[in-house]
Amino acid sequence: MAAPEERGRSAFQWPDPPDPDKYSACVHCGLCLEACPTYQELGLEDQSPRGRVYLIRAAAEGRLPLDGALVDPVFRCLDCRACETVCPSGVRVGALIEEARGQVFAARPARGGPGRLQRLILRKIFPYPGRLRFLARLGRWYQRSGLRRLVRAAGLLRLLPPHLREMEAVLPDIPARTSREQLPPRWPAEGTRRGRVALLTGCVMDVLFAGTNVATARVLARNGFDVVTPSGQTCCGALHVHAGDRETAKTMARRNIDVFLSEDVDAIVVNAAGCGSALKEYGELLRADSLYREKAERFSRMVRDISEFLAEAGFEPPKGRIDARITYHDACHHCHAQGIRRQPRELLRRIPGLELIEMPDSERCCGSAGIYNLTHPELAGPLLDRKMADVPEGVEAIVTGNPGCMLQIMVGVHRTGTSRKVLHTVDVLDAAYRAEVETT
Repeated sequence: MAAPEERGRSAFQWPDPPDPDKYSACVHCGLCLEACPTYQELGLEDQSPRGRVYLIRAAAEGRLPLDGALVDPVFRCLDCRACETVCPSGVRVGALIEEARGQVFAARPARGGPGRLQRLILRKIFPYPGRLRFLARLGRWYQRSGLRRLVRAAGLLRLLPPHLREMEAVLPDIPARTSREQLPPRWPAEGTRRGRVALLTGCVMDVLFAGTNVATARVLARNGFDVVTPSGQTCCGALHVHAGDRETAKTMARRNIDVFLSEDVDAIVVNAAGCGSALKEYGELLRADSLYREKAERFSRMVRDISEFLAEAGFEPPKGRIDARITYHDACHHCHAQGIRRQPRELLRRIPGLELIEMPDSERCCGSAGIYNLTHPELAGPLLDRKMADVPEGVEAIVTGNPGCMLQIMVGVHRTGTSRKVLHTVDVLDAAYRAEVETT
């Protein structure tokens, strides 16, 4: 390490630089190496958590410029945070990676078509729910008008890279209405009223998995909670933070904070692991904002994953049977970022007839990691293959709690040629409640 007098100007010159308290905690013990998916695949020190932390520290101390030697390792990280689970020093590698990406995003203007397209999507589409709904309608028209059959029959999909062809093949049928269009402003509790919660509808969940959002509201109401769906809410900003666009993420965070805190609710319920992790870290994102710091921390304390909320509040075990054998995949931003492991399994094990077969290495990343499967298919593909090889024989469905994981595992099911279903935890619980109604 260079002596202090040999160090140059820090490479990090923009707001929210990597926090010295975070990278100084690393003692380079190496316990993180075997937990890191990129190190497992590549075996390179700079593609390991401790290697990335060292590079970030070197750039902060002026010993490394903001060039490819730093940028590639920082952006090739999945941000799965498996390293944080095993780190004895408590190094917050995920936050360091996101802060470093923010520096790169601020320092480098968009270059070429992909860079400009990324910024267009992040800044002109995701912050605007109406624009997302418009794109969803275009996608539904593509699926239902006959254009998809024509495109496939003409072999036009062969022009796409293999990973995009696989994604097109498994894309769920887009519903006619998003969950925002289906859900009422207030869904009243059934039976004895136990409280009032607000539901984050999200982006992907809203347009691709609208039924899961509706099922989430139905399950909460079934367990005695009024469910409000604030109309002014926007994207959680998780994809923006992962990409380094922290300023857009902050703008959306402030809006969500204002919208949700204006509701008189006991909790803010989320059914997507990535969104929940981002919402719980609003206090970190806005720590330098004197106007929003306290409100952000208060907001984050109210956020609960649906499985976490039901496990804490208590839920009525369903009486309806689901006779099936399933396995469970731990989304990274459940188990590593939020420490949610027991709660989804608790819900599933209380369903009559359902047999839960544990998946080996269920906490290993599936390769989705936001849009990592689109930006780094050369690494996401092998990670998915390893995940599918761990699926126990004889199970009929793979259950998880994150839309990105669901889409990625759907690709895996398609790739392996099996007929297994990919389901969200709350969909299974909702199906059990509905089976109870049907049998009475």
